[in-house]
This record gives sequence, structure tokens and C-alpha cells, in this order.
Amino acid sequence: MSAVATGVGLAVPGASAATELTTGTAEGAAPVDPAARIGKKGLRHLDQATRLALCAARDALNAAGLMTGDARLTTAGGGAPTVAAELLVPAESVAVVVSSNLGNLDSVCEVATTIAADGGTRLLSPVYAPRLSSNVTASEIAIRFGLRGPNLMVCNGPTSGLDAVHWATVLLAGGRARHVLVVGAEPANDVVRRLTGHAHPFDGAAALVLESAAAAAERDAPVLAGLDGYVRTGSLAGCVTALGGVPRAWLAPRPAPADVLPGVPRHALEDRWGPASGALGVLQCAAAVGHFAAGGSGPVYAVAGTDADDAVAGLVLTAPAGAETGNGEGRA
Repeated sequence: MSAVATGVGLAVPGASAATELTTGTAEGAAPVDPAARIGKKGLRHLDQATRLALCAARDALNAAGLMTGDARLTTAGGGAPTVAAELLVPAESVAVVVSSNLGNLDSVCEVATTIAADGGTRLLSPVYAPRLSSNVTASEIAIRFGLRGPNLMVCNGPTSGLDAVHWATVLLAGGRARHVLVVGAEPANDVVRRLTGHAHPFDGAAALVLESAAAAAERDAPVLAGLDGYVRTGSLAGCVTALGGVPRAWLAPRPAPADVLPGVPRHALEDRWGPASGALGVLQCAAAVGHFAAGGSGPVYAVAGTDADDAVAGLVLTAPAGAETGNGEGRA
């Protein structure tokens, strides 16, 4: 087992817990209100993906026992804004890996449109500058929570979320960090809808805290799931074959042919929550945690990408030690 998950955080309309990711739906649900979750101070000039990511990240850090507090910015005493939260581990021991393909697309398009219309940058505010960088979400998370470990942003198409989880395990295996916060976030806005052609794309974020089993045991942190293998191939069938064995359930890409893993209960999260792009892989891992929490057994496969994409990524997630060993059908 290369890593274990010790915390999950969600900012998903219609799902307040990981156990609801395979049973709930975004249809009719109110959008997540980041200001209500972590306070409006400091959010004004951030894009929506970053706001959502901050909410999920805060909850994952708290759930894993790495931080305590609501992470609202406060200016008590009239000084510079500080975060109303306490990090319980060394700041340099926590890395951040974020996946988002479309997170700041609206900001980039707004700036490009303004320049095209005016013929220059005269009408642009300097506050736009940080939002034009793809790594803005990962950077803002690290700044907000004081996380000083390695900081990565992955923008890698349909496999991006699972790729981000993989890079988190690489950081752990290489000793670059003891804990890694992995976040997948995507916004639903008019720019994303026009580019993707999807009327109802995913509008939310999911976050995981990963660490070695030894680090979790040292902190007496409860293990929610194990990560036991990652592959990246050129086809869906090839990916499933490379993962090996037969899972108890799988979190499938949309659409996945019926002849792939026939008879294995499948959950296509994008049918419930909308096309999730770079957030999908992290959302799938959170759903696997929910599957185990609801009494489902493992292993569970998370697979992102199809034969129409440039690659397919897969990950095996295992139940925590002592979890039920039944077939887990219908309980995710």
C-alpha cells in the first residue's frame, strides 16, 4: 500500500458527505456558497474554482487532524488578515497537489476579451494577474493555510484528478512530504459551458489528505482507504486489465462500455454531478471513501478517461483494515 487517505472534504452541491456521492445528485441542489462556509473576506478577487477548493481543503485538513479551526480570515486588532485556524503539524511537511483543467478559464477569457475590445491593457485591474496563472488554486490553498511543502498544479485532461493523486503518492514515497492535500476543483460558468458544450458541468471540489500508513499510525489518525496501485494506458480495457483482479465496485468514466467489467457494480459520478473534467479523479477517490464508510468492501477501481481521450488512468482503492468483507453491492 503506497498511501492511505485520512481525511476527505467536499464542496459539492447536493452532497454533504462522501457517502452521498454515489447516491445523491446535483439536480435541484443549491450551489455551494463559499462565503457561508469559510467567510467572505479574501474571496472577492478569487475565481470560483479556487473558492470551492478552499472550502473542500479546509474540511479535509480538519477531518485528517492536520488543522483545527474554521480558516476564516480575520483582522482582529487591526493588523494584517490572519487565518482563524491552527496547523497541528509542521508547515513544511504538508504538500499541495491540485487538479483543474478549467478553473481559471473564465478569468483568462475575460482578460482576452477586454484586451481585444480596447486594444490594450488600460482597462485591466492588477488583481487579475494572479488569476491568469493555472497554478493559482494550488498557490492560494498553500497561502491560506500556511502549507509550505511542495506545491503542484495538474492540468492534464480527463485523467488529471487521478494523475494528481498519483503525484501525491510520489511525493510521499520520495520523502518530499509527510502529508499531501490533494484537491480537484472545477467551476460551472458560461465560459465552461460554451467550451465544453455541457449545459450542467460539475460545479464543486473534492479534497483528500494522503499520507503513509506509518505516518497515520504515528498520529493515531483513522485510515479511510488505502491506495494500492496506479496505471496509465492508452485504452479503457487496457487500463482495467493492468489494474488486475476483479473489483467489488468501480467508479467508471462516462461513458464506459457495458462489456468492460461486466457484472461489477459501477458508479458513473458524472451522471449525478455533471462532467467533472480535472476534478473527476479526486471526486472518485472521495466516493470510494464513502463506499467503505457505508460498509462496502474493496477493492474499488477508480478509472478516468476513455478510448476517445489521449490516455486512461486507473487507481485501486482498498478498504481500511477491519472493514467488512462482503460484496458491498448497493451500499456505496
